[in-house]
Amino acid sequence: MRKTGERSPALLAVLMAAVLGVAGCDTVGGDESAPSGSSARRASPTPTPAWDVSPGSVAAVGDSITRGFDACEVLSDCPEASWATGSSPDVNSLAVRLLGGARAATHSWNHAMTGARMADLPGQMARAANRRPELVTVMVGANDACRASASQMTTVTDFRAGFKDALHTLRKALPQTQVYVASVPNLKRLWSEGRSNPLGKQVWKLGICPSMLGDADALDAAANERRETVQQRVEDYNSVLAEVCAQDERCRFDGGAVYEYRFGTAQLSQWDWFHPSRNGQARLAEIAYRNVTAEYG
Repeated sequence: MRKTGERSPALLAVLMAAVLGVAGCDTVGGDESAPSGSSARRASPTPTPAWDVSPGSVAAVGDSITRGFDACEVLSDCPEASWATGSSPDVNSLAVRLLGGARAATHSWNHAMTGARMADLPGQMARAANRRPELVTVMVGANDACRASASQMTTVTDFRAGFKDALHTLRKALPQTQVYVASVPNLKRLWSEGRSNPLGKQVWKLGICPSMLGDADALDAAANERRETVQQRVEDYNSVLAEVCAQDERCRFDGGAVYEYRFGTAQLSQWDWFHPSRNGQARLAEIAYRNVTAEYG
């Protein structure tokens, strides 16, 4: 790939035109196998009993991060670079670490969808349950906060109801399947890092997470208050994930590890300076593997 500074005006024009339809990253993905201040800030993941540190199959649900969006090329899903089920050696996904490359190719499935919000999770969980996986990974919530305005963010009440519904959907079909829940990333941190890149800010103006990234250079009281409102909602979502997961004995929350991870520019996509790059996806895989294989509880 070209370095950012080498992109031509024509390429930038194509990029900007393509992103016009992407408001808050609300594009559509699909299902396919792997080859193709709050309770969120705990020091360690939620302890759980009878946890198998070497599950034999993995299904992933969630949003664009789990689809590897913008990790390989502009405005495209790249499931092979997914932290959860990807086949790319650059990422060394959770599934590959747990199962090995050959088994991961036949025993892991990516049901995440770019643009998905918590309201979409029960449907994804139902599709994942059809595969009868031994472990389901969950990463969702960024799009619930990334709306056209802060006032349009998913309420905490609806977020909680959606997550409970998703777990209930799984439990009806698979009472023994384990669930690993990743915290929602620190969106304000992503804004802080990405705003140093001029191209990234031009892309943001066309619809990437406007509630946080809109008017990226504005530092007035209104802009700061808006970002703090979004950030507080993300922390509230993470508290919900931690609390609901703790009520399920076969669910592990990451203890806020993804939220606390300090993504730098090397971990951000060179296309939008917001989604994880392959490097960022690899860091997410490391966090997940560490938590899934931890011997505790």
